[in-house]
Amino acid sequence: MNGGQPIRGSIEIDLVDRNWDLHGHATNPAFEETVLHVFVDKSEREFFTRTKSHRNVPQIRIDPAILPEAFSANIPLARPGRCQAPLKDLPEERIRSVLEAAARFRLEKKAARIRAKIENHGRDAALFQEIAAALGYKENKLPFTLIAQRAPLKSLRDSLDDAEAILFGLAGFLEAPDLAVYKKRVRNYVRELWDRWWPHRDEMQRLIVPAKIWKLTSTRPANHPHRRLAALAIIAREWPGLRRSLNKRSPKTVENFLETLHHPFWELRYTFAAVPSKEPMALIGQSRAAEILANVIFPFWRTEDHDVWPDYAKLPARLTNRRVEVAATRLFGDDPRRRNFIRTIAHQQALLQIYEDFCLQDDSDCAQCPFPEQMKKW
Repeated sequence: MNGGQPIRGSIEIDLVDRNWDLHGHATNPAFEETVLHVFVDKSEREFFTRTKSHRNVPQIRIDPAILPEAFSANIPLARPGRCQAPLKDLPEERIRSVLEAAARFRLEKKAARIRAKIENHGRDAALFQEIAAALGYKENKLPFTLIAQRAPLKSLRDSLDDAEAILFGLAGFLEAPDLAVYKKRVRNYVRELWDRWWPHRDEMQRLIVPAKIWKLTSTRPANHPHRRLAALAIIAREWPGLRRSLNKRSPKTVENFLETLHHPFWELRYTFAAVPSKEPMALIGQSRAAEILANVIFPFWRTEDHDVWPDYAKLPARLTNRRVEVAATRLFGDDPRRRNFIRTIAHQQALLQIYEDFCLQDDSDCAQCPFPEQMKKW
């Protein structure tokens, strides 16, 4: 630091600087050897990082948005598998037919799961639970699903003024809030949530989601559960509008509905403690709206026996992810056509299905996987 000698020790990385205290690190002897505290968002009040022995820990704030894209370890995600050889010799149309078959299978599989949920809970309740799970992403799918089950859509619609507070309360985010740490607008918002949650708290206390199942430090700031719970509350409030958009069978109409959801507090904040953003952020952005369409809306339409494939096959992929990239590397290696096979959501879903059905089921590191032989017979 500042040209001095190297310092050795642990580094703590937090979303917000004050999480050092909120997570109990200041009194935890395991954090005594911390030599650097890295965080993304700075609290509105000045905050100093101190250990249990009251030693000051240097702080560094980073902005992920300006980090260079090339700033990553040069470690390959995976190595090409044996399936690359037969695929390499197939014409592009044949490969597309393989991917289409896998994508269709995955779509029907999701539709079957939603059908079963509809039989148990009804159409609207099932759809609400699926949307909640999609808002939770991979990291927080479980707690969002539990909350949607414990605060069913019908009960939220019956108490629309309290719906947002009930969702935050069941999430465990309103447990004895320390309002003194917040600026006025945040304090007023949290106070209103608490006041609306309080009359329901005793009745719903046993339903509060355990704190240990939340993953609050492994998501991008804009995807923090605080913001996504607010989005779920707005969806419950605007449910008739969502159903009208679904009835039009138009992906663009549904996408527009999701992307224009508005919340005056959360469109400027990542978390309760974060400094307000200078520019408004969508509650549900393009990439998440596309994922909800692919994983929830199209399978939901399919449960009504509509032929959704033509529109589903056209959905562009907004983002990729690690599992998709691993599957693409396994199947295509450095084949120059590889990029062509991950440009649509349908193809990405196909790769995920192949990855789950073969790569994840194979303990022989490709040696005994049946997929290459199946490709040779295709």
